[in-house]
Amino acid sequence: MELFKYMEKYDYEQLLFCQDKESGLKAIIAIHDTTLGPVLGGTRMWMYESEEAAIEDALRLARGMTYKNAAAGLNLGGGKTVIIGDPRKDKNEAMFRAFGRFIQGLNGRYITAEDVGTTVEDMDIIYQETDYVTGISPEFGSSGNPSPATAYGVYRGMKAAAKEAFGSDSLEGKVVAVQGVGSVAYHLCRHLHEEGAKLIVTDINKDAVQRAVEEFGAKAVDPNDIYGVDCDIFAPCALGGIINDETIPQLKAKVIAGSANNQLKEPRHGDIIHEMGIVYAPDYVINAGGVINVADELYGYNRERAMKKIEQIYDNIEKVFAIAKRDGIPTYKAADRLAEERIETMRKSRSQFLQNGHHILSRRRGR
Repeated sequence: MELFKYMEKYDYEQLLFCQDKESGLKAIIAIHDTTLGPVLGGTRMWMYESEEAAIEDALRLARGMTYKNAAAGLNLGGGKTVIIGDPRKDKNEAMFRAFGRFIQGLNGRYITAEDVGTTVEDMDIIYQETDYVTGISPEFGSSGNPSPATAYGVYRGMKAAAKEAFGSDSLEGKVVAVQGVGSVAYHLCRHLHEEGAKLIVTDINKDAVQRAVEEFGAKAVDPNDIYGVDCDIFAPCALGGIINDETIPQLKAKVIAGSANNQLKEPRHGDIIHEMGIVYAPDYVINAGGVINVADELYGYNRERAMKKIEQIYDNIEKVFAIAKRDGIPTYKAADRLAEERIETMRKSRSQFLQNGHHILSRRRGR
């Protein structure tokens, strides 16, 4: 892997390798872009096939966080950490404390949080060595479980998508097919049920399905049948890559809006559903409630303030639709453009500011 060539292509700023022999720490911190502010991105722990695979994952995820944070309207850039190891066997206190010291050494340039393979408890250990960590236990002033915040953002984004597709953002009477009824989707179903939507649910966890049936009057279907059910809105809330060549022909929904990451298996699938007239709420815009929520911890967590910011996901989705119409492009491309335009505006503003500062200094020095 030609690292500098890859970093130059996608404009990465920094890649750091952190190791601590005693604890077994092998971590890679990728910092993509700090134009909007310090980077915020979680720490993932995974058994990678190779060190190169770990590097690629860190870089890919970091760039994704730049777009997610920018589109969410946060004054934060994108970064990510991957720790190479088995999260079930290789974790220890010394590892996360050593990692915390590496974060502290970056002096606020990188702020971390939990991700796949890490927990609130792990973040609490990191917190012993640095303040630059979010998603810690509530007793330390944190926001706690991010699932309700993520779900509320998806709910707000779904209403915006419904308005685009049906002319009204009311979900009363709308049939919503929810794929996966985990922590985020459970709270989403509660919002939908309270507004009067009709729910169709599926999950490999039968207990989760039964809970939705009992509490929300949902109809349960087999996981393989969820794509083809008669519904108004399809809400992917489980695995990524589920909008693909096999599932697209089955879809009857006019809207796709859910919490799952990386819903499009390939970019061309976003083109296909666009041509079919399906309104797609891009995943990293609609599911940004969690990162918006933990980002509020940086100012001293205030739930009311965080929830007001999460409500704006409605407006962010509308901005995506407006850009898609303006430029004649699918919404997944419009989401990228929303993020890129915000970053570029800030870059120009910063460049102008620096130029003005240079002129002032030059005049002071008689040049």
